[in-house]
Amino acid sequence: MTYPILKNLLKTPSGSLQIPLNPNGEINGADQDNKTSKPVQFSLIIPTYNERGNINYIIESLTRLLDPFLPNDYELIIVDDNSPDHTWEIAESLTLTYPQLRVMHRTEEKGLSSAVIRGWQVARGEILGVIDADLQHPPEILLKLLNCIQQGADLAVASRHVDGGGVSEWSLIRRFLSRGAQLLGLIILPSVVGRVSDPMSGYFMVRRRAIAGPILNPLGYKILLEVIGRGNIETIAEVGYVFQERQEGESKVTWKQYIEYILHLIRLRSRGRIARLRQQFNFPVGRFIRFGLVGLSGVFVDMTLLYLLSDSTTLGWELTRSKIIAAEVAIINNFLWNDRWTFGDLSSQQRGWNQRLKRFLKFNMICLAGLVLNVLLLNLFFNIFGINRYVANLIAIALVTVWNFWINLKLSWRVTQVK
Repeated sequence: MTYPILKNLLKTPSGSLQIPLNPNGEINGADQDNKTSKPVQFSLIIPTYNERGNINYIIESLTRLLDPFLPNDYELIIVDDNSPDHTWEIAESLTLTYPQLRVMHRTEEKGLSSAVIRGWQVARGEILGVIDADLQHPPEILLKLLNCIQQGADLAVASRHVDGGGVSEWSLIRRFLSRGAQLLGLIILPSVVGRVSDPMSGYFMVRRRAIAGPILNPLGYKILLEVIGRGNIETIAEVGYVFQERQEGESKVTWKQYIEYILHLIRLRSRGRIARLRQQFNFPVGRFIRFGLVGLSGVFVDMTLLYLLSDSTTLGWELTRSKIIAAEVAIINNFLWNDRWTFGDLSSQQRGWNQRLKRFLKFNMICLAGLVLNVLLLNLFFNIFGINRYVANLIAIALVTVWNFWINLKLSWRVTQVK
């Protein structure tokens, strides 16, 4: 089936991710029609990527709900990240049937959080909301959220963890990861995460005046953290909902989203100190955090092998030999992850097995130099100071982590920075 191409797409804003206080406010690169458009009470952003199987149904469902509740006083804005399945073309064709629908097709940026903010930047509503296009967020909950805002709340959140909330068919592992992420958030940033029962919710609405002004800097999928952490949110209401299973398309939740969630918490916790540190010392803090997280996986590999090789209940090998073998396996583990993730933007510029082998040899030599220091420190702490071998090993690893990161950044992946 072919769809009419209307070329009536919203222009994507550029510059900082900042919401104007006035719905017709000036935004770099934003759609200029906003200046003459009538403000509406409610603007709902629907970020999409490969959602052609769901888009028609979600628009029809939302329209059926909102037309009698807010007649001619709302808008739906689809923000599509250049979907390979051409979701934006289907959405644009729907504007002939649904005049309240507007479509933005992004080609220069990607990511759910920034998609939502770009949509809010061109929105005309005094209330700004977001809902997934995959039907996992029940549309009927919108009316309850709107009632909460109309009764005075600054932020209304659909929650899986209050009365009436839950998940439909989640595995035990996914439930564990979700709850674990929330617990970790309470430890790192209790002042933000502790204000809502479901800080990882992607289904909510907020008053424009409560979020307008600050420059937003979201990371990953969890934009609610950014709204609470940087907005002027006083009153929060929560409405229970049951998270539904996807009917069409594929889930976009991966392990990467959990890592980005942790990094986002750290960024909010720093209150700008990380950015100032980066500017003052030109130190790539974000890359170092990724390097450290990879290092944690290496610690697990290292400690496990050290136990299997050296403990008297297993092979009972001599400590130094066991440490060298365990460390080398951990080095290989760390290189693979760092080459793919920590320095992935750099290594992608130097493709091929020869280039990867060169990076691995450099990485190995630098880490072996760190290993010499690590072994010396391990024996010092264990044999001289009598510290438990595993605690001594953790201390030694921590002391050489900064060395390994900085030298690897300057040498192992240096060639990929040359233009």
